[in-house]
Amino acid sequence: MEPAVPSLADRLWNRLSLRARLLLPMAAMVVGALLLGGLALQTFSPEQFEDENAQGTRSAQRVAEALNAALAAADNPQPTLDAFAASLRPPAAIAFVPSGPDRRNVPSETYHGSVPAWFTALLQIPELGSTHPVAIRTAHVGDIVFRPDLSAEILEKWVGFLAIAGSSAALMLLAGLSAYFTTGTALRPLTHLGAGLTRMRNGVYDTPIPLAGPPEIRKSCAEANELAATLKRLSRDNRDLLRKLVAVQDDERRELARELHDEMGPLLFAIRANATALSDPEAEGPPEPGSPAHGILSATEALQQANRRVLEGLSPVYIGDLGLAVSVRALLRNAQSQAPGLRVTSRIDHRLDDLDGLLSQTTYRVIQEGVTNVLRHAKATTICVTATVNGGQIEIDVSDDGVGLPRDLTFGRGLTGMHERARALDGDLQLLREQGQTIVRCRLPLDQLIAG
Repeated sequence: MEPAVPSLADRLWNRLSLRARLLLPMAAMVVGALLLGGLALQTFSPEQFEDENAQGTRSAQRVAEALNAALAAADNPQPTLDAFAASLRPPAAIAFVPSGPDRRNVPSETYHGSVPAWFTALLQIPELGSTHPVAIRTAHVGDIVFRPDLSAEILEKWVGFLAIAGSSAALMLLAGLSAYFTTGTALRPLTHLGAGLTRMRNGVYDTPIPLAGPPEIRKSCAEANELAATLKRLSRDNRDLLRKLVAVQDDERRELARELHDEMGPLLFAIRANATALSDPEAEGPPEPGSPAHGILSATEALQQANRRVLEGLSPVYIGDLGLAVSVRALLRNAQSQAPGLRVTSRIDHRLDDLDGLLSQTTYRVIQEGVTNVLRHAKATTICVTATVNGGQIEIDVSDDGVGLPRDLTFGRGLTGMHERARALDGDLQLLREQGQTIVRCRLPLDQLIAG
């Protein structure tokens, strides 16, 4: 079953930091509160405007009724009407508008203020004004018009909306600052925990993770420190075991090389002597080519050379006598003799002769395996061997300009053995391709340098 592909929203959410994940819901709540406030204003404001101005509409109606009654009872109604119209001066909410062709379009309500237009439109103010006819006898002479001034009411709602928005923003700011600093106190210990886990992955177990932050994080840090102590102990036991295995292997190889040298050498010498004795006693010099004695001598010589190669592969016994630097140079001369067209350069530190037995053997084996691989597989024209003591470690590089590394490269028996030897000494072995060069790179910590 194939894993589900995360959606775009999931991918975006996974990219957010912890602080952003806490602040986004708070911002959404503030925006939601403002939207709900706007919806409430839009829903309830029309009814509130109507309730607040209903008294004004009734007052305008009573004024119109009283004026019509006064005009009906007056002997000369026109002066009465003019006096009444003059008494209603703006900005009164109730006004008299005479009829006639020059009658102006009277708005149903008035508003004077600095409230934004979008907020006024949000309120959805209904038609609140009212018109009540005025007549002298049967002639329509004008209207009593009620035009409420909504400036104060709109401003009141605007101030309330600003108070809600401001308080929401202030609460969000306080919550955001609280979340920022709270997550900061939690993230710092998590950063230390992540760095400690990275050190453990790289094999560094001595630096403890500080115990800080909330109890859950402190507990995780303490468990990570216990894990580091366990891994350190296991790593040390593993290295000790690998050292013992490498030491046992070297002992077995030396014993096998000694037996081959002691047993095969005399036997091969005896075969050569007997083959010479079987040849024509009267002949001078070596047996003639094609004769049985010559065939035995050729086979014996080939077997002696093979025996020397096997002995060299099993145990370079002369390292202890000649020193590591001289032994490496002898190895390189032998490699050049096997490939006459190969150009060999080297830089061998004379301080290598001061290394202890296990470091000396491992250094030689790494160089030997690297050179052997070049001769067998690289088809190189040049090879460079560098072995130096630098600070607290031994640096070994065997580079060549050959065909490079195959894509499906796997360590063979030789490189696997060298890698195990390097691990046994808490070192590192890498096979690299850099700037047209294939490099076998080994770094071995210098545990003990014997003064010499």
